[in-house]
Amino acid sequence: MADPTYPLYPTMAFLGFIVSLVPLPWHLQAWNSGTCLYIFWTSLSCLIQFVDSIVWNNNVRNLAPLWCDISTKFLIGAGVGIPASSLCINLRLYSITAIKTVAINLQDKRRAILIDLAIGLGIPVLVMIFHVVVQGHRFNILEDVGCSPVIFNTPAAYPLVFMWPSLLGCVSFVYAALTLRSFLHRRASFSDLLSSNTPLNVNRYFRLMALACIEMACTIPISAYSIYINTDGVELEPWKSWADTHFDFGRVDLIPSAVWRTEKAFEVSVELSRWLYPACAFLFFALFGFASEARRHYCMVFRWVATTSGFQGRSSRAAPVPCIT
Repeated sequence: MADPTYPLYPTMAFLGFIVSLVPLPWHLQAWNSGTCLYIFWTSLSCLIQFVDSIVWNNNVRNLAPLWCDISTKFLIGAGVGIPASSLCINLRLYSITAIKTVAINLQDKRRAILIDLAIGLGIPVLVMIFHVVVQGHRFNILEDVGCSPVIFNTPAAYPLVFMWPSLLGCVSFVYAALTLRSFLHRRASFSDLLSSNTPLNVNRYFRLMALACIEMACTIPISAYSIYINTDGVELEPWKSWADTHFDFGRVDLIPSAVWRTEKAFEVSVELSRWLYPACAFLFFALFGFASEARRHYCMVFRWVATTSGFQGRSSRAAPVPCIT
């Protein structure tokens, strides 16, 4: 059964990969490690889904087993990494509003980055390792979708894998509420606090808050719904042993679209899972891709292109290319 919407998804996934990388330079410059981790998980997930949707369009052949091993494990991490990155952003926003002096020296900046890496990279990697414990077989291949990770529906899977997005979303919710309360108490001096202690300005601060809050508001219900539709009608198997769980581990299930699309709950689960990554990418670009710092960078690129192409060199009296910020 051919996907009637093809090539809509690979187009959107590739665009998601590109647009999520656009604001990366100035977030690196501002030491926004939580935001950079968000870009990392989102952009690479979009790239993986783009490749998968092209390679496995109208086929279920096991064409690249090593790629599937790596990409499925990465997607397990990305499902945790994106909400973990949002938690890092909320932590930073809270530290700015709640603490009288924001860290400005190099040592404090490094400490903040290490904390972000422990949360936004360490926790996802830990969950990727935990996934091996409840990985029933190597992976699945879904026609029109590509490689899909496998989670054995056993009680151990819930604390090891399933719970993490919801847990991180709940912690983010707490910090977002604390941030809002602290901001309301200190709103009169808020602009001065930002300008004197951090590379953030007020507009960027509120865009970060909007990103974290939207991500948090979506993470908890979507995560809970994903657990429901992935386990509804699937018998909960008891954990017996490592050998029992990993029996015939090298098996790869090849699932035609005519099969997985007939089960509506499973189809919703698959489509929801893969469309979330482009959605996160476009949300990020909508908040940061049109900001004043973004327009300044676009202008710099345009001027560089105009200069190197000889556009401005045709006349020594040519006016500089205008830049609207």
